[in-house]
Amino acid sequence: MKSNVTPLGPKADKDTVRRSNLSLVLRAVRDEAEGGATRAGVAARVGLTRAAVSSLVEQLLAAGFLTESGKTFSGQAGRPGTALKVARTGPAGLGVEVNIDYVSVCVVDLAGTGRVRLTEHLDNRGAPPGEVLARAAGIAARTLESAREQELRPVGVTLALPGLVSGGTVRQAPNLGWNRVPAEDLFAAALARARPGHEALAVASENEANLAALAELWFGGLDELRSFLYLTGEIGVGGALVVDGELLRGAHGFAGEIGHVVVDAEGPQCRCGSRGCLEQYAGQAALLRAAGIAESGSGAGVAELERRARAGDERAVAAVAGAGRMLGRVLSGAVNLLDPDAVVLGGIYRNLMPWLSPPADQELTGRVVSGLWSPGNGRLRASSVAGDAARGAAALVLTQVLADPVAYTGRPAG
Repeated sequence: MKSNVTPLGPKADKDTVRRSNLSLVLRAVRDEAEGGATRAGVAARVGLTRAAVSSLVEQLLAAGFLTESGKTFSGQAGRPGTALKVARTGPAGLGVEVNIDYVSVCVVDLAGTGRVRLTEHLDNRGAPPGEVLARAAGIAARTLESAREQELRPVGVTLALPGLVSGGTVRQAPNLGWNRVPAEDLFAAALARARPGHEALAVASENEANLAALAELWFGGLDELRSFLYLTGEIGVGGALVVDGELLRGAHGFAGEIGHVVVDAEGPQCRCGSRGCLEQYAGQAALLRAAGIAESGSGAGVAELERRARAGDERAVAAVAGAGRMLGRVLSGAVNLLDPDAVVLGGIYRNLMPWLSPPADQELTGRVVSGLWSPGNGRLRASSVAGDAARGAAALVLTQVLADPVAYTGRPAG
């Protein structure tokens, strides 16, 4: 009789087990960032003997992934242990967000702390993709130099890009006017030109809303919240869905394009080629236009919108409220379809929440069929300041280091 049992594959050898256990210990120490961890505490958490953990800790200390200092008291019998923390020097991640009207570059250390940040406001619309990515590479090169001065060693870079991103290519970014742009290759070549004589960094790419959602998940103070819909308001409107702590990318990596959900089929023409998309009512350009404020590539227009709303300017308040209603209508459909625990609004929406959320909440309350939504119940919330795409991009690099620290031992500085 033919067996349908799938082969389990080769048995793990000693080196594979050791690498896996080093990852377990490093991640356990990282997760106990406040006050540090002890060998005994790590052993209890990962299910290894104290002797085994002590040996693994020594290897991580020698490789520069961990540091130890002082004594920490657990409240239990026995001698106090030394406090273990992930090192503030050594391997780090580089995140580069290329958006419509700015480029932001961030270096994050193993603890997830943002250590270097450079942001330049640039109007990237209509510029050749190679030129935009070369400018971003120049900013990244300056950021890497600042990281080196802090003894940080970025081991890779993730590009955060607006639009449909797959296989290193921006398939479509309507607001940039990009189609089938090999972003990873163009950026890698530009970065190599900007840093002659330096080792090349591995380059990856991801949709910017996805990375902002991951930053919110990892750093945003969501407590036990692990399933949420994230929206970022910029010139476009991006979205991402996190389910049980994992990003839902869809079959082709294109999930989350909520900004191009059609609100009115006879509405304004959208850059994507359709009509009446959500971002034509709730994107930055639409908000400023409705409020009678000129667009500005420096972000001054959004700051002026917030200032007028706080001052009670009727046109500004009405513009934000109108965007909130449209957001609520589209979000109610997404909530009915996907059933997230919460909706998190980031980007320009974060500071506009006092005027945006009441009409959005009202639409959600009236349209979500589960009955779980009611005004002010906390399910519609602003993102934290930590939830930005550049930081999420940098932190994504570090997930590889945490998964296999041995692969990043003794590499030369980037």
